[in-house]
Amino acid sequence: MDDPEVLRQAVCHAYSEAAEHPEGDHPFPVGRAFALSLGYPAEWLDQLPADAVDAFTGVSNVSVLADIPEGATVLDVGCGAGLDSLIAARRTGPRGRVIGLDFSESMLRRAEAAARQAGVNHVEFRRADAEAMPVETGSVDVALCNGIFNLNPWREAIFRELARVVRPGGRVFAAELILREPLPAPATANRENWFA
Repeated sequence: MDDPEVLRQAVCHAYSEAAEHPEGDHPFPVGRAFALSLGYPAEWLDQLPADAVDAFTGVSNVSVLADIPEGATVLDVGCGAGLDSLIAARRTGPRGRVIGLDFSESMLRRAEAAARQAGVNHVEFRRADAEAMPVETGSVDVALCNGIFNLNPWREAIFRELARVVRPGGRVFAAELILREPLPAPATANRENWFA
């Protein structure tokens, strides 16, 4: 496998490209049609700004399926263009709070623009790596992780951070792609096949 930091930069570049040019060709699915295929309700997507929907890049409809109580503090790790953050903000209601974290400045710009367009003022976005979350210990009721573990070689650190920031009795809702069997011998993880 390539150097982990080189892989991080490659992943960040790929997701930044999806944010800047969602209609382009990418090594992973992007956008509204993909979100619909994962089970996001069309009427929910219709109510959200295109900035969040058009650059969606998750692996599941985790914000739809998660138990998000009214008034909760929600952390969206790897928030991307903000689709799950905005859905969580609607589900928490104005007494709740949503923090979206992402390492791509381009994705964060889209998420912030979408939140402004939606008139949502109880969501904030922060630039951060998932293994070093700028979030207070024990302050999160619900954490959402929509396809971040396969993209980050520092998985153990991410789990430690989730254990730190989620309050006792809080919940983590995560979705990820997994292999059903080992890769064939010639296949190795590198920058060219990291998203395959």
